[in-house]
Parts: sequence; structure tokens; C-alpha cells
Amino acid sequence: MPAIRTAVALLALMCSASVIATWGQPSPAGEKRAPSIQLETAVPRQFAGWRVDPSQVTQVVNPQTQQLLDKLYGQVLARTYVNDNGYRVMLSLAYGSDQRGALQAHKPEVCYVAQGFSLLSNDTSDIGTSFGPIMGRRLSTQLGSRLEPITYWFTLGDQTVRSRFESRVAELRVGLTGQIPDGLLFRVSSIDIDPKRAYAEHDRFVNELLASLAPGDRVRLSGLTGTR
Repeated sequence: MPAIRTAVALLALMCSASVIATWGQPSPAGEKRAPSIQLETAVPRQFAGWRVDPSQVTQVVNPQTQQLLDKLYGQVLARTYVNDNGYRVMLSLAYGSDQRGALQAHKPEVCYVAQGFSLLSNDTSDIGTSFGPIMGRRLSTQLGSRLEPITYWFTLGDQTVRSRFESRVAELRVGLTGQIPDGLLFRVSSIDIDPKRAYAEHDRFVNELLASLAPGDRVRLSGLTGTR
């Protein structure tokens, strides 16, 4: 009898998963929807004492081929900003309209190591903003004498996710609406031997950038759905 009950339970679980998968199939309309944000126009080149530094060329740290990049991301924005005190922050945004499964944006802790960086630390962090906390991560990386602290988060649909489990839950939630989950990787970093100072500057940059955005764009970049 226990074996029969176990078999019945497993069958019910498999059927439930099948139903969820069917509900989660995106509709044709969802496949064709336009990107929810245009990075180049949404993110200002100057705000709150920060301005794009034309003397600095920001490279997106990602070891993938251009062909795979084009498949993963519909838009990539990379800029270096400098403030009135001369502090520089490198901003990298990557947006993909289809972030299901294997198409999820590659995490910086993977990409940086693949580029030859050493990963000195990797911690979860709630990034405080005046619009609410953002679930993100702080990394400390090194390549030779270059020390680069990193702050980043990843949104899937309209929320931030930090783990594979959270990503799968978000995918199912969006899939049940018949839509394809899009995603955005938001990363800021700076070359700084003092990680504590770097993270404070990252938080300042993030707060002032979010405050300068249109409400809809702020929600899309931050995953803070209550900030419209």
C-alpha cells in the first residue's frame, strides 16, 4: 500500500507539472511584444553631478562570442560616468526580451572569472534606495593590480531575482499570463582598492540615477514595482 500511495502521489505531481507547463506557454502576441525599455534613451548621459566621461571606453566583461551576445541580449549599454569629485563608475546594462532557461543573463561572477579575474568575495546585499531595497550582490574582483568591486542585480519580468529557484518561480508566474519573461542585468563597478568606499559610491550612483529616471523606466531597471 505505501508503494501504491507513493506512485499515486508522483503521478499527481507529474500531472500538475504538465498543467503548469501548458499554462506557461507564451502566446504568439507575447512573442512579438516590443522591448519594455530602450536603454540608450532611458538612461540619461548626465544627472545629479554625474556625466558620461568621453575619455573612458567601457568594455562589457563577457567572454561570449558576439553571436551569442546577440542571442542573449537585445540591448547592451556600457558607459563610464564621472562625478564632480573625479570618481568614476562603470555602468553596464544588458536587456533581453527572452530570458527563459538557458537564455538568462550570465552572472558577473561567472563572466569576470572567465576573463581571468580572481573572485575575492561574493555576497548578497540589499541595496538601499529611497524607493525601497533592491536584492543584489556585491563582488570584489582582481586582475593583476586592478581591483574592481562590483554591485549588480538581475530582474526577471517585473521583479529582482537572486537565485535559480527565484528565477524559476518568476518564469512560471509570468508564463501563466501567456507572456515571455524579459530580463535585465544592472551592473556598476569601479576601479578602487577600497571596496567599502566603492560600494558607497555605487549606492550613491544608483540612488541618483533612479531618481533621474521616468517612473516606468525606474521600475524596469530596479524591479521595484511600487515606485511608479
